[in-house]
Amino acid sequence: MKLNERSLAFYATCDSPADNAGFLYKRGERHTAYHRRWFVLKGNMLFYFEERDSREPLGVIVLEGCNVELCDSAESFAFAIRFGGTKSRTYVLAAESQAAMESWVKSLSRASFDYMRLVVRELEKQLQEMSRGLAGGCGGSREPPGPWKPKPSGLEQSRERLPALPAILPKENGCAVWNNAPGADRPPDTSGCDGHEEEEEEEGNPRPPPLPPRRRVSNGEAASVAESPSTFCRLHEQYSREVARLRQDWQQRRRGPWP
Repeated sequence: MKLNERSLAFYATCDSPADNAGFLYKRGERHTAYHRRWFVLKGNMLFYFEERDSREPLGVIVLEGCNVELCDSAESFAFAIRFGGTKSRTYVLAAESQAAMESWVKSLSRASFDYMRLVVRELEKQLQEMSRGLAGGCGGSREPPGPWKPKPSGLEQSRERLPALPAILPKENGCAVWNNAPGADRPPDTSGCDGHEEEEEEEGNPRPPPLPPRRRVSNGEAASVAESPSTFCRLHEQYSREVARLRQDWQQRRRGPWP
């Protein structure tokens, strides 16, 4: 495999996010001594540097066609990267703790394209099973689902159930009245003659129901007295006379005593 060293050095030190990074102990190929190196995993490439701030990597391990497994070594928390083939090299690495070793083994095992290919196939299989299950649950309908529509809220549903109100409500003294039937604002007939009312009912014009009382009568007082227009007139005249008398007294006090 041919690799461009300059491109690899740039990729190893660029600001692209790394899948894993940290210090590991790497056993030499000729000498069995372990050296502490800074490792950076990006995709299926494992770079190792002499120091954390080094500008160029010492080497790179392409994680394709390999297995990551634990191994027996003089160092604790050791694991190996083994490649297929008789002349392939085996990389023995050691972490500084159990948690770091498990993290590195998991990351390295999932770094190859072979693993990603298996994951994609499994996801495609699950998607096909879900699609068949949805088609079977819908009775085998092949029509695509229609556009999604939001469910109406409780306020909109209550508005739909409300009856339509008239455009202009009849008013009495600036306030809307309950009865909007024609002739409802006509004052009631107190003459006691019911002949005309019976004739109107026979002709198909029923008498509208009376207006509701404007206030509740808590004591035995009759409601008709509170609603009678003559009561308002009497009160108006009484207060008018009182105001006129007070005004006349005030004007006399302002002029002063008669000489």
